[in-house]
This record gives sequence, structure tokens and C-alpha cells, in this order.
Amino acid sequence: MTIEKLSIIIPAYNEARTIHLILDKIKTVTLLNDIKKEVIIVNDCSKDDTEGAVYHYKASNPDLDIQYFKHEVNKGKGAALHTGIAKATGEYLIIQDADLEYDPAEYNDLLKPVINGFADVVYGSRFMGSNPHRILFFWHTIGNRWLTFASNMFSNLNLTDMETCYKLFNTKLIQSIKLTEKRFGFEPEVTQKISRVPKIRIYEVGISYYGRTYDEGKKIGWKDGVRAFYCIAKYGMFKSK
Repeated sequence: MTIEKLSIIIPAYNEARTIHLILDKIKTVTLLNDIKKEVIIVNDCSKDDTEGAVYHYKASNPDLDIQYFKHEVNKGKGAALHTGIAKATGEYLIIQDADLEYDPAEYNDLLKPVINGFADVVYGSRFMGSNPHRILFFWHTIGNRWLTFASNMFSNLNLTDMETCYKLFNTKLIQSIKLTEKRFGFEPEVTQKISRVPKIRIYEVGISYYGRTYDEGKKIGWKDGVRAFYCIAKYGMFKSK
């Protein structure tokens, strides 16, 4: 499989302190087969100076292809991803949080099954492989495993980490799917809908995880977990479009 460009979708909300750090990591990554990088940042109406940080970085690093978009009102992570996905021009795209929990150096691990002609979609799992994983919240881990288990029941997949940020998609494929969840319901919705695509080839690879505490800026909470269960039922059990 020949890929000329990878689109990297970054939803950003109040990430002025760290967004330059993740962009530095993306900039230094050399992708397999000299694949070009297109970085698409969607600022979801941040209250801090995320916009200023992006403009400063963009001006200082003209060799990195950065496309910047802004929501005039806060709509949620899922809505920011919808915007980014619609704007992507690479043959494949990957989702990247603006924090430092996931390592762009592992893009190539997700690309390999695609380049080798095996996959259309690749999930990066925090629960498999021997890469480093920060030890944090017991109940978050239990919640993630239960959400993945419930999702697998309805999708008939055997994923180990449905809630992972790192999801690599064929761009035309994901652009053809109607996505509606505006917040963290994006993960179960996209998983259920992707699983129903005829002859879809989904792979999973182990990745590292450098999680944040709430003091360090983590945003997802228990209410998002409840919503995720609702979305699994809505898009899995009832196969809502």
C-alpha cells in the first residue's frame, strides 16, 4: 500500500501549555517510506491562548504543514474531530490528543499493517505489548475494560482498547461515515459504525501510554463513561445511524 500523506488530527481545548511540545514530537518523527505529514489542529473555543500558541509555532516552523481551524463556541472533542476529519487530505489519518499522553514516535507502528497491505483501520492499544504505561487510576482502567467488553459484544470485534486515542483510518472510508457524537461518545460510535463496514480489516497494535492526572489537565470523567455506555447501546444494540 502506497501512502503519500498522513493527516494528523489534533482536537485542542485549553492546551496552550503543551501543544508546542506535542508539535515538536510530531515534527521530529520520520514516517516510513517518507510519508508526508499534514497536521490539522481544531481549537474547540479554548479559554486560554491555545490559538496564540499555535500561530507562534506555525510561524516558527514553516517546514511543518499545519492547518488551523477554530470553533467559535465549545462543541466538544467529537465535534472537533468531525471538523478535522472533514478537512483531511491524506490517504490515511490518525487522531492525536494535544496533551503528552500518546507518543507520535509510534505512528510507524500503526502504519505498518496498512503499508504491508493488511489493514484499513488500526487501533493503538494501551493494554497490550511491552511499551511503557504510566500507573494511574484503578477505576479508569476497569471502566475502560468494561466499555471495551460491552463494545465488543455488539460489534463482534475482539479489541482490547476501544477508548484509545490512537485510531488510524483510511480517510475516504471515515469521511463516508456519518458521525454525530460531539463529545467523548466519538469512540464507541466510530467503533460500532466502522465494525459494520463490509469487509473492513481492523488491526490493533500495542502502544505506550503517558497518562495525565486531573491536576495535570486530564478532562474525561465518570459522566463521559456513562455516556459511552449509552452510545454503545445506541449505535451497537439499536444500530442507530
